[in-house]
Amino acid sequence: MSADINLVDVPPPGHFIREELEARGWTQRDLAYVLGITESAVNLIISGKRGISADMAKALGDAFDVPAELFANLQNSYDLARARDPDPNVARRGRLQSVYPVREMIKRGWLTDSNAAILEAEMARFFDVKNPEEIPHIAHAAKKQSYDEVLPIQLAWLFRVKQIAKEMVVPNYSERALRDTLPLLRSLMVDPVDARQVPKILSECGVRFVLVEALPTSKIDGACFWLGKSPVIGMSLRYDRIDNFWFVLRHEIEHVLQKHGRENEIVDADLEGEASRSDGNLSVEEKIANLAASDFCVPAAEIEQFIARKEPYISERDVLGFAKRLQVHPGIVVGQLRRRLDRWDWLTRYLVKVREAAVSGAVVDGWGHEVPVTG
Repeated sequence: MSADINLVDVPPPGHFIREELEARGWTQRDLAYVLGITESAVNLIISGKRGISADMAKALGDAFDVPAELFANLQNSYDLARARDPDPNVARRGRLQSVYPVREMIKRGWLTDSNAAILEAEMARFFDVKNPEEIPHIAHAAKKQSYDEVLPIQLAWLFRVKQIAKEMVVPNYSERALRDTLPLLRSLMVDPVDARQVPKILSECGVRFVLVEALPTSKIDGACFWLGKSPVIGMSLRYDRIDNFWFVLRHEIEHVLQKHGRENEIVDADLEGEASRSDGNLSVEEKIANLAASDFCVPAAEIEQFIARKEPYISERDVLGFAKRLQVHPGIVVGQLRRRLDRWDWLTRYLVKVREAAVSGAVVDGWGHEVPVTG
């Protein structure tokens, strides 16, 4: 009995049962006797009017002394051959969803839920390419060096930031103004509510500041890139904590001041762990930005002297006094000490939330907000 089957014209499994009966000299009545079923039931199977169930496949296997999988595979091949061809949209949607979080992007209002052709066109427009085959990370897409190391889910977030930033209107960028405004920004680190002033201050310096909620599992924290001569800072507020907000913000500001991201977008992910250090296996740009961010939150010399004086018994009272002297919120100090001492569960109650304040004065996409774009 052969299991070689042509799916273009597959006969019903009963065809092979009939051949086996003829080879053995059995009648349908003989097979019915062996199986313990009626002759009419055997006739229905042989004529293709009834399929072979898993139980029947096992019974036929025992009757003919062959593996039950043979009959199960015959039935499966026959069923597949008779099945209708699926909607072509299925494969096209599957190709997109296998690379990008399309369903989540639709849910967030970045794309519209439509047929595959329109969805592909929208994806191409979203990623600013001429046709779907040029979408980064899609098969046959033209390779872009700046995107090779960026995960597709992070790239989707980045392009949403870019899409929104293109429609923002800000004055011409002034590096001097941005540098001069750093003391003002630092003065806002005492009260969490003052985070709402950040978007206006950056805008006045010519920096486009966009808050876009991170896509699930993306671990994205921020980004820096340029639209012509206009810098853009994107943040996800993935961690709603005062220390993380100011560290990531200053990190991205340093990228701008150093003119990083002018050729290839800077995408910062997982700045909470090793990627937040100023040493280790990081690019020069990231080390520079991390050092500036850490020093902005708590000057390196100050925190080193504090640790040297107080370690290993650093009390809550010590931290509060240190923060008061530096004129920053205690959560800023706690955040930096946690990084330095690798004590991630220490004094967490001081890591207060700032997202509500930050989004109140910013261009925001996510957390229930959706930014309408024309592009």
